[in-house]
Amino acid sequence: MKSAVENLTPTRVKLNVEVPFEELKPSIEEAYKTVASQIQVPGFRKGKVPAKLIDQRVGRGYVLETAINEGLNGWYQEAVQETGIRPLSRPEVEITEVPDPSATDGELKFHAEVDIRPEIELPDYAGIKVEVAAAESSEADVDKALDELRGRFGTLKSVERPAADGDFLTIDITASIDAAEVDSASGLSYQVGAGTMLEGLDEAVTGLSADEDAIFETTLVGGDHAGEGAQVKVVVKSVKERELPEADDDFAQLASEFDTLTELRADLAKQAAESKVVEQGVEARDKVLDKLVELVEVPVPASVVEEQLEQHFKAENSHGEGEHDTEEHRAEVQANTERAFQNEIILDAIADKEEVGVSQNELIDYIVTTASQYGMDPNQFAQIIDQSGQVPMMVSEVRRRKALAVVLGQAEVTDTEGNKVDLSDFVRPGGEEAPAAEAEEAPAVDGEAAPSDDPAAVKF
Repeated sequence: MKSAVENLTPTRVKLNVEVPFEELKPSIEEAYKTVASQIQVPGFRKGKVPAKLIDQRVGRGYVLETAINEGLNGWYQEAVQETGIRPLSRPEVEITEVPDPSATDGELKFHAEVDIRPEIELPDYAGIKVEVAAAESSEADVDKALDELRGRFGTLKSVERPAADGDFLTIDITASIDAAEVDSASGLSYQVGAGTMLEGLDEAVTGLSADEDAIFETTLVGGDHAGEGAQVKVVVKSVKERELPEADDDFAQLASEFDTLTELRADLAKQAAESKVVEQGVEARDKVLDKLVELVEVPVPASVVEEQLEQHFKAENSHGEGEHDTEEHRAEVQANTERAFQNEIILDAIADKEEVGVSQNELIDYIVTTASQYGMDPNQFAQIIDQSGQVPMMVSEVRRRKALAVVLGQAEVTDTEGNKVDLSDFVRPGGEEAPAAEAEEAPAVDGEAAPSDDPAAVKF
């Protein structure tokens, strides 16, 4: 078999394939078996009809057509392996020449147009310069952290006053369209200012006391009438405020391992400072990736964008969110798709150049972390991704993260005040393994902790 690649665009090729008659023979023999199992001839058992009799009954042309149809994918895959292209889409195949059915020679010719992963030329990415915000924590950050900790131990108490921001309400709501009730719910709990229910609800309940009501216009977000405008009546049944425990030594002993409030505040100050440094690392990571995309031109196949747009809006329509299918939203999804594709191509190329691998422990760590994000048991999650064939995708994702860590480890990062930012706590030098205890204590952002045996891991 002979194959050749013709470049049509940077992301699309035409694969020209020629299959000689000798290589067609095994497929023709299998085709005779297939046809023999499909027809019945008196005097012969099913599947045992001779080839000459099949030629008389259905014609050798039909057998040849069956052989080509059954063998086409195999020859295409062989041509893909032979030429080294990396397809991204289903091929558009056209058969241009077939052997004469009555002859015993000739060849099959076909071509296949397919989108492929583009080849890119990596720039010198060592020493990329980025600037991040200065890592300065203040007493206000400590006060905020302390208040959040107090909030975990707070209690709710009923108050005889109008509802204000942050209060906890019990409410009844009734939605109507054209004066006809379409939905209702009673005894709902809601915190004023959360913005998690209906647009306009916060404004409607602010200032209402128990047993008072208000009517507001909004767009429904769920149910059979999702996306439709409705008039909603909300009745406040109770108003409660969170009562925080006093910030003193007793609270410090209740909420932490410290004996005094002073010790607790010192620990919160340390955490606040570490959090600011983590924020610097995250900002540096994102800006380094932005720089890479600026430095490398990555063409995006139209089929990749079209497929993602179709999947995205098909999912939205199935969830009753079809009203979001606007020109602006499509442009946003398209931009996100193109950027994600560019990120993958660049990081894959860096991973190839740096010979980045993924160990079993790293994959397990990533699966466990991802499972926790979905609130699933890690073993159950692992079984699901294995059965759905998504393990290679997970491996690729871990590999890309490690490739980005390599680039970030070589970057020159400064803050807005001109100070050099040391990211050694987040990016380990190649080949060095962090102690397991250190990895377990690594701060997590986006729910991801660093694997313990990652030689170039970003600890966030």
